[in-house]
Amino acid sequence: MRKALVLLATLVLSAAFAQNSVEIFSWWAGDEGPALEALIKQYETDHPGVEVINATVTGGSGVNARAVLKTRMLGGDPPDSFQVHAGQELIGTWVVADRMEDLTSLFKEQGWLTAFPQGLLDLISTDKGIWSVPVNIHRSNVLWYVPANLEKWGVTVPADWNEFVTTTCPALRTAGVTPLVIGENWTVQHLWESVAVAEMGPDGWRGLWDGSVAFDSPEAQAVWETFDKVLACTNADFTGLSWQQATDRVANGQAAFNVMGDWAAGYMATTLGLEPGTGFAWAASPGTDGVFILLADSFGLPKGAPDRDNALAWLELVGSKKGQDIFNPLKGSISPRLDSDLSKYNAYGKSAAADYQSDTQVGSLVHGAVANETFMSDFATVMETFLSNRDAAEAASLAAELAGRAHIGN
Repeated sequence: MRKALVLLATLVLSAAFAQNSVEIFSWWAGDEGPALEALIKQYETDHPGVEVINATVTGGSGVNARAVLKTRMLGGDPPDSFQVHAGQELIGTWVVADRMEDLTSLFKEQGWLTAFPQGLLDLISTDKGIWSVPVNIHRSNVLWYVPANLEKWGVTVPADWNEFVTTTCPALRTAGVTPLVIGENWTVQHLWESVAVAEMGPDGWRGLWDGSVAFDSPEAQAVWETFDKVLACTNADFTGLSWQQATDRVANGQAAFNVMGDWAAGYMATTLGLEPGTGFAWAASPGTDGVFILLADSFGLPKGAPDRDNALAWLELVGSKKGQDIFNPLKGSISPRLDSDLSKYNAYGKSAAADYQSDTQVGSLVHGAVANETFMSDFATVMETFLSNRDAAEAASLAAELAGRAHIGN
C-alpha cells in the first residue's frame, strides 16, 4: 500500500511539474534572439516555477517556422503560444480554420482597446473577435547604408528608383562596389514590395489587395519592369546569403545599400555594436518617402494549448508596456502601444516612431499583413520564375492567377 501511495504521489507531482510550463514557438533565434530572451527572462521573474520552453525554428521572416507550425497545428499538437505576423497571415490561415481562441476578453481586461491604435486593432480583428497580441511594429521599406562610405564613393541617397538605376548604380559600379545587396528568396520579395509601393503609390498598392487593381494590369506589370532594372544593380550570389550576411556587406563596405526591415537596426546596433546615425544610417527606400510599410509580430493562443493559463500570462506580458519596452529597444522595432517610453529607444527607434505617427501606412505582403498563407507561400514561386526568365508580362500574369486562387480581393 505504501509503495502505491508513493507512486501515486510521484505521478501527481510529475503531472504538476509537466503542467507548470509554457512553450513559446517563434523564429527568433541566433542574432534575432536577444530581445525574445529578455522577454522570457522577465516572464520567469514574474512567474517563478514556470518553465519556459523556448521553441524556435530558425529562418528569416518565419519561412521555416510556418511550415513546422502547420504540421503541428494540423496534427493536433499546438504550442501554447506562437509568433505570427499580425493580419492575414493568422486570420486568413488559422482563424478561418477555427484553430484560434478569441482574445477580446483579454484585451478588455488589460485595457488594450485604448492602449493600441485603432488601425492596428482592425488589422488583428474580424467581426468575430481579436486574434493575437502585437508585440512590436516593424517598418519594411528602409534603405540602410554607412554614411562615411557614401561620402567616400561620392554618392548620395537616391530619391527614387529611376535615380538609383541611372545615376547611383553606375557610379557605384565604377567604384567597384555592389550598389544594392540582396539575399535569399524572401529578401528579394521584400525588395519587390518596396519597389511596388514606390511605383504604384499607397492607393495602388492597397488596390492589389482589395481587388480594385489587377495584378496583371499595366501598372502592376510596370512594377516588374522597374524591378528588373533594380535587380541589375544587385549581387549575383544572392541565393546563398541570409539577410544578416547581406547586411554585413553594407556594414563592412562591400555594398552600398540594402533594403531590409528595421530588424536590421537591431542587428547592427545590438549584435554588431554599431552606433545608429554614424556606424549606420537609414532612409525610406527610394520613392517611398512619407509611406510606412508596416508589419507587426504578434502572439496568439491556439485552441487546445496544453498550458493555457501560463500562455495567457505570457500574452499579458507581451502586450504590457513593461514587456514591450524591454523587447523593442533590443529588437530594433518600436512598440505599438500609445504610451510607450521613447526614452528607452535609440536614434533609429525614435525616428521610426515619429514616422509611424506621421506617414501613410500600408501593410507588408512578405510579412503577413495583407495576404494569406496561400498567396505568401506561392508568391515565392512567381518570384523564382521571374528571376529565371525576367519576363515581366509572365510574372504579372502568374501573380494574377495566384491572386485568384488565393481569393485575394474577394
